[in-house]
Amino acid sequence: MSAQTATGRPEPRIVSPNAFRERLVPELRAQLEADRAGAERRLVRDREGLACARCLSDSMDRLLRQAYTAIAGELGFARSPKQTGMAVVATGGYGRGAMAPGSDVDLLFLLPPRGPGPEQAVLETLLYALWDLKLKVGHATRTVDECIREARADMTTRTALLEARFLFGDEKLFREFQARFAREVVKGSAAAFVDAKLKERDARVRRAGESRYLVEPNVKDGKGGLRDLNTLSWIARYVYGISNPDDLVGVGLFTPDEARLFKRCEAFLWRVRCHLHFATGRAEERLTFENQRIVAARMGFKDRGAEQAVERFMKAYFRIAKDVGDLTAIVCAGLEARHAKHRPVLDRMLRSFKRRRGALESPDFTIDNDRITVRDDGVFERDPVNLIRMFWLADRHNMPIHPDATRLASRSIGLIGPRCRRDPEANRLFLEILTSQNAPEVVLRRMNEAGVLGRFIPDFARIVAMMQFNMYHHYTVDEHLIRSIGVLSEIYAGRAESEHPLANTIVHSVRNRRALYVALFLHDIAKGRREDHSLAGAAIARKLGPRLGLDPAETDTAAWLVEHHLLMSFTAQGRDLSDPKTVEAFGAVVQTMERLKLLLVLTIADIKAVGPGVWTGWKGELLRTLYYETELYLSGGHSERIKPARARSIQAQLRAALPDWSDAEFEAYAGRFYPAYWMKTPPERQLKHARFVRQAEQAGKTVATAVETDEFKGVTELTLLSPDHPRLLAIVTGACAVAGGNIVDAQIFTSADGTALDTIFLSRAFDRDEDEIRRAERIAASIERALRSEVRIADLVRDRRPGRPLPKAFQVNPEVNIDNDLSSRHTVVEVSGLDRPGLLYDLTTALGKLNLNIASAHVATFGERAADVFYVTDLTGTKVSHPSRQASIRRGLLSVLEQNQ
Repeated sequence: MSAQTATGRPEPRIVSPNAFRERLVPELRAQLEADRAGAERRLVRDREGLACARCLSDSMDRLLRQAYTAIAGELGFARSPKQTGMAVVATGGYGRGAMAPGSDVDLLFLLPPRGPGPEQAVLETLLYALWDLKLKVGHATRTVDECIREARADMTTRTALLEARFLFGDEKLFREFQARFAREVVKGSAAAFVDAKLKERDARVRRAGESRYLVEPNVKDGKGGLRDLNTLSWIARYVYGISNPDDLVGVGLFTPDEARLFKRCEAFLWRVRCHLHFATGRAEERLTFENQRIVAARMGFKDRGAEQAVERFMKAYFRIAKDVGDLTAIVCAGLEARHAKHRPVLDRMLRSFKRRRGALESPDFTIDNDRITVRDDGVFERDPVNLIRMFWLADRHNMPIHPDATRLASRSIGLIGPRCRRDPEANRLFLEILTSQNAPEVVLRRMNEAGVLGRFIPDFARIVAMMQFNMYHHYTVDEHLIRSIGVLSEIYAGRAESEHPLANTIVHSVRNRRALYVALFLHDIAKGRREDHSLAGAAIARKLGPRLGLDPAETDTAAWLVEHHLLMSFTAQGRDLSDPKTVEAFGAVVQTMERLKLLLVLTIADIKAVGPGVWTGWKGELLRTLYYETELYLSGGHSERIKPARARSIQAQLRAALPDWSDAEFEAYAGRFYPAYWMKTPPERQLKHARFVRQAEQAGKTVATAVETDEFKGVTELTLLSPDHPRLLAIVTGACAVAGGNIVDAQIFTSADGTALDTIFLSRAFDRDEDEIRRAERIAASIERALRSEVRIADLVRDRRPGRPLPKAFQVNPEVNIDNDLSSRHTVVEVSGLDRPGLLYDLTTALGKLNLNIASAHVATFGERAADVFYVTDLTGTKVSHPSRQASIRRGLLSVLEQNQ
C-alpha cells in the first residue's frame, strides 16, 4: 500500500514532471489534431457550425479528463477525476459548451475552503501540458467565497461564472457554488446586470465599428455578430434562468418564429466563425476581404449572374446581422416592459432636436413612454399606409418608435403591395421623410431595418445588404445611400459649414431641393446589375419620380443627377483643371448653374458617405476649383482669347506683391515662364514661388526644395526647383515611395531656360504640423540627394518593396487609355490597375524611358484600384499622335500594371 498523508490522502510520488510531459503531450496533441480534423470534416459535410463548435467543446472535455487522470496517476493521486478534492469548471465561452477552433480554454479550479492542498502539483502540471499544446488557457483558482466576492465586484467575472459548467471533480462543491451564486449574486440584481451588459455592448460596437454593415465585419465582436447573441443569452439566463431560445417563447419575449430565427442566426454565425478559424489556422474574427473569398468558397457559395460568390456570401452575412439587431431590439423591449431594463436614451441624432409635444396627427398611433406606438395590432391591416405614416410621425415629432410597434411593422410588410406603393398619401409621407430637416438618416435606417423601405421601394430591396467587394466602399450599398442622405441633411442644417464652405453657401439657393434628395437616395440603387449603374439608376429615377410626387422638371433633374453622379468627382480628381478643354467638356454636360450647384452638393455627400477618411480637404479643394472654373465658363468668361489679358493682369498683381524687386528683375523672372504657368498657378502660390526661386538662386543652388502644410486641405505641398530632365518626376515619386509619402497631385512647369519648378501634393500623415513638416523635409532631402546623384532612387525603391507578393484578394483589370482630344496641348494617358507600393514610381519611370515629358500628374486611389492620369508630350513638346508610338506606350505601361497581378 502507498504511504498516507495526515489528511488521509496518498503521499505524492517524486517524479520528473518535465519528462512525463514529454511523453504525455505528443499523445494529447495527436488526439487534439485528430478531433479537430474530424470536426472540420463534419463542418464541411454537414454544414452545421454550431454542431462543429459543440463537437470541439466535447473534444476538449475529453482531453482535459484524460490529461488530468494521467497526471494524477503519475503523481500518485486519485486516478479518477471524481475523487479529486476540487471541481474543474469550464467558464466563459467554453462554459457554454461551444468552441471555435481557435477559442480560449477558460477554466476555473474551484477549491474547498481549506485551499488547493497537494493537488496543486496536478494543476500545475496540467496547465503546463495545455500550454505545451499551444492552447490559449485562461484560468483562475478560487474558493467558493472568492468566486462570490469577485462576481459581486466585477461584471466580467460575473458573466463568465454565469456560464460555469461542471467538468469533473467534486460535483457537490460545484453545486454549492451554483446555489450561492444564484442566491448571493444574481438575486435582485437583474436590472443592473442588463444595464451593464447593454452598455458593454455599446462600447464593444464602438470599438469594432458602429455600423453592422461595415464591409470587413468582426464575426465575434461586431454589431450583429455572435457576441450580440451571447449578450441576449446572458440576459435570458440571468433574468429568467433559461438558456434555450425556445424557452424565451414561454416567458413571452420571443414568438416561435423569433426563437427559430435566433437559432438560425446562431447557426450561421458559428458556421462562418468555424470556417474562418480553420481557414486561417488561428483565432481570426475579422472577415477581411481576403478571408471573405476563402470562407465563401468553403461555405459553397457560387457566382450567380453579375453577382460574385463572395458578394452573395456577404449579402447573406449582413442579412443575418440585421436579424440579430432585430432580436436585440425585441428582447430589450420585453425587458423594459418587465422593468428589468432602464428606460432607453433617445438616439444620439434624435437627441439633438427639441421634441414637439401634443397629440399625434393619426388616431391609429399614440405615445407610450416617449415613443411612437400603435393603438392596437390591427392598425396596419386597416390601412397599410400606416406602415409609412408611423415613420413619418417619428420623424415629425423627433421620437423613437416603440420596439413592439417596429416588430409588428416587420411582420406586416406583406401588406405593402402595388396599391400601397401607388397611394399618393403614402408617397407624400415618404418624400417628406426623405427630405426632412430633422433626422432623415435615422428614420430611413429604421425603415430599412424593419423591412418597410425595401418593400415600399422594390428597387431598394435589391441592394439591401449588398456589399461591393472592394477596399474603397466601407459600407453596404443600402447603408451608403442612407448615410449620404444624412450628410446632405447636415449640409442643409449648416452643421458642415467649416468643412464645406461653398456647399453650405450655395445649397440654399438651389431650386430643386426635392430632386436633389431623390437623386442622392437613388444614385447607387442600380448597383449589382450588368448594365452601367448610373444609366440604370437614371431610368429608375424617371420611373419613381412621378410616383413620389415630383413634377416633370424635378424628375428630369433627378434622373440627370443620377446619370452623372460620378462626373464631377472623376473630372476633379483625374483631369487638369487648368486645361480649357477639361472645363469646356465638363461645362458642356452640366450646361446650367443650377445643375452645377446640385452636382457639387451631391458629389460631396456621396464621397463623404463612402466611409471614414475617404473625404479629404484636398478633394474639396479640387471640387471647388472645378466649380469656380465651370461657373466662369458658363457665364461666358472662360475663353482662349482673353488668356493673354488675364496673364498680364495676374503678373501685375504679383509685381505689386513684390515691392522689393526691381522692374528689370521682375520682368526677367516673369519672362521665364510660359502662359500656362500664370493661368494654372494660384496667386498665393506664385508669390511663394517667386520668393523661393530668388532665395535659391541667390544662394547659388541649382537644386532646392521647400515644404508647407495645409491643414484644411489635408495635404502637404513640396516645391522643387531643379534642372529639368525626363526622369525628374520618377525621381520625385521614388523618393516619396521610399519615405511612405502618398502623392495626390503634381503640377509641373518648365521655364524657358530649362528649369523645372514643380509642386508635389502629398496626403497628410500626421495631425501635428511639426511632425508633418519633419516627414516632408525627410522626403525633400531624399529628392535633393537623388538629384545630386548621392543616392540611387531605384535601389532604395527596390529595397522597400515587399519581399513576397501582395495578397490577391482583389483583381483589377489593367487598362491604359491614350487620348488626344481631352487637351489642346497634351496627350492624356489614363492608367488604371491594382495599386501597390511604388506603382507611381514604376509608371513615371516607364514614361521617362519612353521619352515622354510629363506636364502634370493626377493621382487617385479608390481602395485597391489606382487611377492615375498623366498629361504628356514627346521630347519636342508635341502630342503623341502616331499609332505605333501610342501602342508602344500602352505596352510599356501595361507591363508595369501587370506586375503582381
